[in-house]
Amino acid sequence: MVHNAYDSFQLLTNCPARIDAVESHNSKLFAGCYDGSLRIYSPQSPSSSSSDELRQDSYLLETTVTGFAKKPIVAMKVLASRELLLSLSESIAFHKLPNLETVAVITKAKGANAYSWDDRRGFLCFSRQKRVCVFKHDGGGGFVEVRDYGVPDTVKSISWCGENICLGIRKEYVILNTANGTLSEVFPSGRVAPPLVTFLPSGELLLGKDNIGVFVDQNGKLLQTERLCWSEAPTAIVIQNPYAIALLPRRVEVRLLRSPYPLIQTIVLQNIRHLVKSNNAVMVGLDNSVHALFPVSIGAQIVQLTASGNFEEALALCKLLPSEESSLRAAKESSIHTRFAHYLFENGSYEEAMEHFLASQVDITHVLSMYPSITLPKTTMIPPPDKMLDISGEEASLSRGSSGFSDDMESSFLESEGNAALESKKMSHNTLMALIKYLQKKRPSIIEKATSEGTEEVISDAVGKTYGAYDSSKTKKSNKGRGTISLNSGAREMAAILDTALLQALLHTGQSGASVELLKGVNYCDVKICEEILMKSKSYSALLELFKSNSMHHEALKLLNQLSEESKSNQSQTDVKQIFSPELIIEYLKPLCRTDPMLVLEYSMLVLESCPTQTIDLFLSGNISADLVNSYLKQHAPNMQGRYLELMMAMNETAVSGNLQNEMVQIYLSEVLDLHAALSAQQKWDDKDHPPERKKLLSALENISGYNPQTLLKRLPRDALYEERAVILGKMNQHELALSIYVHKLHAPDLALAYCDRIYESVSFLPSGKPSSNIYLTLLQIYLNPKKSAKDFAKRIVALGSFESSDTTKMMESVLSSKVKGGRSKKIVAIEGAEDMLRAGLSSSTDSGRSDVDAEEPMEEGNSTVMISEVLDLLSQRWERINGAQALKLLPRETKLQNLLPFLAPLLRNSSEAHRNYSVIKSLRQSENLQVKEELYKHRKGVVQVTSDSMCSLCNKKIGASVFAVYPNGKTLVHFVCFKDSQGMKAVSKTSQGRRR
Repeated sequence: MVHNAYDSFQLLTNCPARIDAVESHNSKLFAGCYDGSLRIYSPQSPSSSSSDELRQDSYLLETTVTGFAKKPIVAMKVLASRELLLSLSESIAFHKLPNLETVAVITKAKGANAYSWDDRRGFLCFSRQKRVCVFKHDGGGGFVEVRDYGVPDTVKSISWCGENICLGIRKEYVILNTANGTLSEVFPSGRVAPPLVTFLPSGELLLGKDNIGVFVDQNGKLLQTERLCWSEAPTAIVIQNPYAIALLPRRVEVRLLRSPYPLIQTIVLQNIRHLVKSNNAVMVGLDNSVHALFPVSIGAQIVQLTASGNFEEALALCKLLPSEESSLRAAKESSIHTRFAHYLFENGSYEEAMEHFLASQVDITHVLSMYPSITLPKTTMIPPPDKMLDISGEEASLSRGSSGFSDDMESSFLESEGNAALESKKMSHNTLMALIKYLQKKRPSIIEKATSEGTEEVISDAVGKTYGAYDSSKTKKSNKGRGTISLNSGAREMAAILDTALLQALLHTGQSGASVELLKGVNYCDVKICEEILMKSKSYSALLELFKSNSMHHEALKLLNQLSEESKSNQSQTDVKQIFSPELIIEYLKPLCRTDPMLVLEYSMLVLESCPTQTIDLFLSGNISADLVNSYLKQHAPNMQGRYLELMMAMNETAVSGNLQNEMVQIYLSEVLDLHAALSAQQKWDDKDHPPERKKLLSALENISGYNPQTLLKRLPRDALYEERAVILGKMNQHELALSIYVHKLHAPDLALAYCDRIYESVSFLPSGKPSSNIYLTLLQIYLNPKKSAKDFAKRIVALGSFESSDTTKMMESVLSSKVKGGRSKKIVAIEGAEDMLRAGLSSSTDSGRSDVDAEEPMEEGNSTVMISEVLDLLSQRWERINGAQALKLLPRETKLQNLLPFLAPLLRNSSEAHRNYSVIKSLRQSENLQVKEELYKHRKGVVQVTSDSMCSLCNKKIGASVFAVYPNGKTLVHFVCFKDSQGMKAVSKTSQGRRR
């Protein structure tokens, strides 16, 4: 016996006749005897209150109804809702309670051996031989037959199951469909015991197969694989939730009606004949006596089960406590769950133990006290570690007050539980895994409360309702649980304990990935404890997330940089190399660009040199001011300033301001000047060489437009960097000076020609004006009159302020002493009409509004060499871009016509072709003009007939002899006056609309 679920009490004894049927009505006991008499018994002691239940008292005979039935009474049933007593003897009879007047006798039930009553519908079914009959109570005193069914064999047991009837015949169970009378087989019955059908309160059926009970639904379908196994084959079964009571040959057996259907109690009685359920007890009928099994109070049973370690049964019984005692029931369940959890934990069932801790709603600190190696934040919420929960005084009083259970037994049990301290256990993987699952299930509700609490606190502060509410020694915690835990923040304090413990458990079980995911989300981990643990375990990814979630960006970035440096060394481990790289610092800094740009700049210096492209992309994507970045680089990383500006230009040139472009060119120039100084000191400088620094500078000078050329020009040395000087002069629109350098100093006619091409093409795309060929004429004049170009070069260099006066003299001598490429020379001769040509033909120039061809001085001859070869090459290569007439006027008289054929042939051919094309166009336009005139004449020949019936389309009056007008379609006629008026109205409406706009 596990515990006492029922107390057996003898109600009556020494009945004169054998008792064949037992039933109760209110507090009275009905005994149907073998002689057909009905004996009514009442409690011996009078009740102080009107009780409608059986009492634990001796019952005395109150009256005997002799001749109640002609034959032995086989069975009785009180129909309380209709105040009828149903009895089965030679037939089925109904008597009115309490006076037992005969209401109805169903004569067709003569010889019936089993019946079943459906109280909800008032339907009675009974079996007689191989027939099953159904009768319906008409609500008064009569019964109406509904239907009669035939069955294959004698019915041994019968029960309603919804609209159908379950029959236990000799060899099998069948379901009788009352709508059409069809039979459905369920399964064969047992070989030893007869069939036994028991209806369950849930609407299911329990069918007996020898000593096994099988559960089926109302259609006969098996419900579960588990079976209820009795010690022997029962002859009767009574259901009284949560127990099933079975009548066995030599005893009564009580089992819990819940898998695995354990044995609860065994009650031994001799010669048991009947087992009947009463309103508050189970009556056991013997030959000449009646016993009653009174259920022990639920509270007392719970205490018994808990004391014996049957926690699951105790929890099942807690569900049966009255709903009005819900608070006590919750407290009792929590206490049992807690004790059951401790029991399971001590016996190695860690996951099951945590499930019961979860159901007990006990504080997580109680569970965490069982894990001494887990460090928790110092708070006021952690209880003493060894305390286990006891049943409260109210619960104890409930169990004692509602049962006869011994107070001494319960008190001794509680003392033994209280004195049993938890033994210190070495944390194993299984215990920690169980703890992790427990904490993860508890976490959502605790985090939600903590977040809600933080939000309310922020709102209260925002509206000014909490000023002065907190002491200065208390610090508040933000919505995400950052910083020190507030002393008055219960939910956040509990959240900090939970997250800190969960993180440690994850690390101890090797779940580093899960710990990182925990820290990525909203968490309340204690920073100090977790930082120390993560450092010891070398869980750097999790440590970075811890810093990040608590806005400790300086610490996180320092750690990232340290790990990145270690990954570069040969002593670092392979996994560190794979995980930590400079790119991780960039990824970390991306979200901080908008909130803390100075922090981004500070730590981006660590990776700017190793990851320049990604770092510049970080600055661009983060919308950090380029001027701010440049200023910071200039101060802290000047060697990377140029690289930054280069990448800025390469990625998005439009985003770089003119100041930054100018600074980038200045940096390039400084690099070249440093190189020039170093090589000049070693006497290795050659102006024709183009090292990478010069190439970069020249490219920038040519392609960038935002720098200040005047400033750069002053920084150039006097005797070097002529190509750079030429590019800068070109940016200042000093094209003649630039070309003079290309021709006379660099001896590079190809560069001069390329320069002219760039200028010509850039001017040709300007929206204003036509393409200008003056730049080529300027180059032509330089080739033809080098002495004049040298003088102009010196004068204009002085005007630009590029050199001092002494330097200018040397520069002029240098240019004058220069020899043309190839050593070819000729005398310059006077060109007739040169002044007129220069004044008339070269009036428009790209040089700031003045022509590059200076027409104020005639070209001199006899003192300078004419670069006639370069002149002819220029004319032959760019004949289509040069004004032929002006070029011919500039050429010396001695120039042979044969040498000009490459220039004149295509020029004349193109001119003739253009003249021919213009002639064709002129002819076409004249023809088009004639066609238009012809069409005009046709329209003017139109005839309009005006009759006496012609009407004005505007005023709808006859035209008559008035002046009229005709619309272009040739059909619409209007008075001329009406036409003028309509035109005037249109003009007025347009004017008013314009004013409105």
